Amino acid sequence: MNKIKQSFIHGTIILLAAGIINRILGFVPRITLPRVIGAEGVGLYQMGYPLLNILITIITGGLPLAIAKLVSEAESSGDEQMVRRILRVSLTFVIVGGLCFSLFCLWIAPYAGTHLMTDRRVIPTIAVMSPIITVVGISSVFRGYFQGRQNMIPTAASQILETIVRIFAMLLFAWFLLPYGVEWAAAGAMAGVLLGEIGGLIALLMMYRRHHLLSTAPAHAAAHAVPYSRGRHRAAFRKLMQTSIPVTAARFVGSGSYLLESIITVHSLAAAGIATAMATAQYGALQGMVIPILLLPGVLTYSLSVSLVPSLSEASARGDMRTIHKRLHQSMRLALVAGAPFAVIMYLLADPLTYYLYADGSIGHLLRLMAPAAIFLYFQNPLQAALQALDHPGQALFNSFAGACVKLTLIVLLAAKLKLGIVGVILAINVNIVLVSLLHYISVMRTIRFRLRTADVFMTAGCSAAMGIVMLLARSVLWQTSGWLNLLASIGIGLTVYLAAVFYCGLIDKHDLIRIPWLGPRLRRIK
Repeated sequence: MNKIKQSFIHGTIILLAAGIINRILGFVPRITLPRVIGAEGVGLYQMGYPLLNILITIITGGLPLAIAKLVSEAESSGDEQMVRRILRVSLTFVIVGGLCFSLFCLWIAPYAGTHLMTDRRVIPTIAVMSPIITVVGISSVFRGYFQGRQNMIPTAASQILETIVRIFAMLLFAWFLLPYGVEWAAAGAMAGVLLGEIGGLIALLMMYRRHHLLSTAPAHAAAHAVPYSRGRHRAAFRKLMQTSIPVTAARFVGSGSYLLESIITVHSLAAAGIATAMATAQYGALQGMVIPILLLPGVLTYSLSVSLVPSLSEASARGDMRTIHKRLHQSMRLALVAGAPFAVIMYLLADPLTYYLYADGSIGHLLRLMAPAAIFLYFQNPLQAALQALDHPGQALFNSFAGACVKLTLIVLLAAKLKLGIVGVILAINVNIVLVSLLHYISVMRTIRFRLRTADVFMTAGCSAAMGIVMLLARSVLWQTSGWLNLLASIGIGLTVYLAAVFYCGLIDKHDLIRIPWLGPRLRRIK
């Protein structure tokens, strides 16, 4: 069993690498699905997700973390009986709960499509997604089990397999069902998601079986010999709930906000006088096409936050404020430097970006509206990671809750009352992004008296301005007849100028790059 354990850093890098691969692969259907079923179909597909997320959160929110914690504790004390008991109780809970919520999802589908989402065409998508709840619940149990065993490979491998199967299945099913109507094409895309989750679960089950074959026989023989005890299983269930409920509550805030946002958005668009089909298309363009582009650079800032948490936690345990400030300054500066060029590209080249990605340049103005808030979004991961590492997760939760309340209120006021439509929704989301980022920053500042260096902000702004000017000049003179080549060349030249400028200004150097998990080991070998 010890042969397949990894150290904390090794396990983190495995999951991080899988996350990067999944983010890149996950962008493939984001680009291709709108070309197959259009913005309206993407809107129907996206409308099912908020309900799915909140039901999955109720069943599995904090369960993987609780399972990992209890399995790790039981294994450290050599109590294999407790490990098996936790696994059995967890599987019973998610299977029963998952089946109940899957049936509930089927039952509520007509009401959700007619009243919550104002578009009956979403009903097939909601119906098809209902089995996903049970499948995801079972997968979460095994992922928590393997994480408790300190073996991150099954989680990483199953996530990658799930993503690959999902990409091919959702595009194939969507294309096959498109002749029957856009609502069935959206349901086909959701069926691809279901098939991907099943593929990931099968991978976990196969690796669980292999794990048992590699385990020592005496320990498992002893575990099998233990008679069933209802009292012990109830005790195990209480431990699971005590650990998982607080985490589930925190995640419920995010999922609930997402669900309310989707409901309020489509109702606000209808109140603004926008027809149902157009409102669905606008919602699909925003959630399925614009926001994924905005979130793509988050891979970089997420990596920074992953490396930041253990570093700050260790320094906090020693009371080493100097190291805390140093690491936080490094992470904030790298988040600023990494996020700024993407914000510039999204603002200046929004129209050609959306045209060549989705064959729809009409949504470029939506991306341009969100681009100024992007830099604040990229700050959120390091700041939230800092609050968690400094034992202030409750403050991060409060900030997110406050931002969600403001966002939902503004969606109603701007989109419906002032008749701004989808533009009002985007403005509300932008306010939420800026507000939550500022609240996180204020919380960190009050906790450790941290302040962002204004010199870094001004130098990054100058480098970004130089990049933008060069990029626009390059786009105006290069390969006018080859649009996509013009776009790629302009971005490449702009990024080259930007990187040269930030290195010249000392905003980033080799020592900063070494902190990035997947890049650091290679750079350390360079003298």
